[in-house]
Amino acid sequence: MAFTLKSDKKESTNKTIRFPCSMVERIEAQLREKDVSFSSFVLQACEYVLDDMEYHAVADEDPSAKAAEADPKVPDRR
Repeated sequence: MAFTLKSDKKESTNKTIRFPCSMVERIEAQLREKDVSFSSFVLQACEYVLDDMEYHAVADEDPSAKAAEADPKVPDRR
């Protein structure tokens, strides 16, 4: 499944992070036509990666999860 951007606002904490200028330009180019802030994009991208990392950590511990991952009849959860 493709990564889909959503509009969403929740309680938050401020963090300062530096991005390479070229990455900011690439992100902003993707956001120009969408109702998504830069912060929302970063949060959604982080959530996507964390979910993927957790999924693969479970799959690494559970051989049946690996088999399900390789089975084309099992839908990809991403």
